[in-house]
Amino acid sequence: MFLVGLTGGIASGKSSVIQVFQQLGCAVIDVDVMARHVVQPGYPAHRRIVEAFGTEVLLENGDINRKVLGDLIFNQPDRRQLLNAITHPEIRKEMMKETFKYFLRGYRYVILDIPLLFETKKLLKYMKHTVVVYCDRDTQLARLMRRNSLNRKDAEARINAQLPLTDKARMARHVLDNSGEWSVTKRQVILLHAELERSLEYLPLRLGVLTGLAAIASLLYLLTRYLLPYA
Repeated sequence: MFLVGLTGGIASGKSSVIQVFQQLGCAVIDVDVMARHVVQPGYPAHRRIVEAFGTEVLLENGDINRKVLGDLIFNQPDRRQLLNAITHPEIRKEMMKETFKYFLRGYRYVILDIPLLFETKKLLKYMKHTVVVYCDRDTQLARLMRRNSLNRKDAEARINAQLPLTDKARMARHVLDNSGEWSVTKRQVILLHAELERSLEYLPLRLGVLTGLAAIASLLYLLTRYLLPYA
């Protein structure tokens, strides 16, 4: 099995593309959802965040107040790095757990929906393939203004706050161009899925695990056959 990192930009159509992958039966892990999950009360990251930033980052019900925490780390690289040092290891653990579940169920690849895949680069080394959902800037701007009822200035500000899609497209192994008709984009997704399903890149890990299991089974047989006393 191998991992596919998928990203995009605001109003690029990433969520719609992911829905198509899911309709095709693909395994998808949303890293943003996972990041919110690991900071829930009772989890180690929640306790460490409170220890590091104080109880003022908590809501009345004990959940992390994401807005307050965001304000605390805004323009403060040291605090942002501290938060990342707390949350990223926990996110990776959850990612590995979910990925292993899909491995046991026989999936050939798993898609990880990672909004900041190329910005942080933290998870890039785990990805066999990278995919960007792209659209040209004019299309992105028009979609964002229509979807969020924004004026042009505010929409441009939100787009400019992100790494340009053209830069992401240059770094990605696969680009799904969602600038035109949705039927064209959907066809691209179907073709990419077929390409990934045909890939033999899932074999090394699966063969490695099977070899390991066979070795363990052989060891257990030898132990029971020659070392354990007869009844």
